[in-house]
Amino acid sequence: MKDKYGREIDYLRISLTTSCNLRCIYCMPELLEKESNISNEKLLTKDEIIKITDIFSKIGIKKIRLTGGEPLLREEINEIIAGINKIEGIKEICLTTNGILLEKNIEELKKNGLTRVNISLDTVDEDEYFKITRGGNLKTVLKGIEKAIELGIKVKINTVLIESPKNQKNILDIVKLSLNENIDVRFIELMPIGVAKNFKKVNAEKVIEILSKEYELENLEHFEGTSRYYKIKNSTGRIGFINPISQCFCESCNRVRITSQGGLKNCLSSKMEVNIIELLRENISLDEIRDIIEKNIFNRNEKSIFEEKEQSVQKKMNEIGG
Repeated sequence: MKDKYGREIDYLRISLTTSCNLRCIYCMPELLEKESNISNEKLLTKDEIIKITDIFSKIGIKKIRLTGGEPLLREEINEIIAGINKIEGIKEICLTTNGILLEKNIEELKKNGLTRVNISLDTVDEDEYFKITRGGNLKTVLKGIEKAIELGIKVKINTVLIESPKNQKNILDIVKLSLNENIDVRFIELMPIGVAKNFKKVNAEKVIEILSKEYELENLEHFEGTSRYYKIKNSTGRIGFINPISQCFCESCNRVRITSQGGLKNCLSSKMEVNIIELLRENISLDEIRDIIEKNIFNRNEKSIFEEKEQSVQKKMNEIGG
């Protein structure tokens, strides 16, 4: 379907949980707060997730991305993927993960229908990774990436940079992952959500400047979804930039989100949600729910409202689903 600005909406992100096995410094507070402890009865069930996906498929959604928190902590992850895979009209099932549990799960995930995986990875320096994630094991993540590539699953690396003396080394080291493998490394601009407001972002121009001193960088001059892509000469993979604040891509945005508690968010920056879980549990007809969803999506904002403090989202990123 299209919204009132003519944007085709064909991509749905579904958060499976707010829980995570890492505590990245720009994503979650060091200590778990009560509001982040979501009880199971407040989460969408497996059947509700599949039912919601089916409703969205009937209004034109073709791509599903499962997020969190950390989605691989969800026990029924394979059943959820298998159920979504049976829905007519769904062409892609993707996963965004920190990669800690990827190696031991990736074969089963692929068997059930997973087609792509995005891995959050901000550095390939073990000590730096441990500090950023507050305890993560980098070797485990790298093994998961290797296994996914072995199985022929498309891998993208999502890197969020915060101001640090080690940025230049981190950028050059992480980009090496794209030189000889079909991996896209994407640098994502830090968004002012939750604890991220306490950190200073690194802009794309700075990254390009660092890379240009080491490599011959080709501007591919096109957007793919939200990413603007470049390529290092003779490399196998690509370098992408996602800059929701400094280089707004709202005019081409094709996605909406469902939080783990069943809230439909038609923009990451908005605190306004439609409570889909409540509609499902009150036995409102699926046709009525579809009408409510279509009306909400049609009336999406033209642009994000990160700067409008009275309206913008107050939740932490793990509570939204990224």
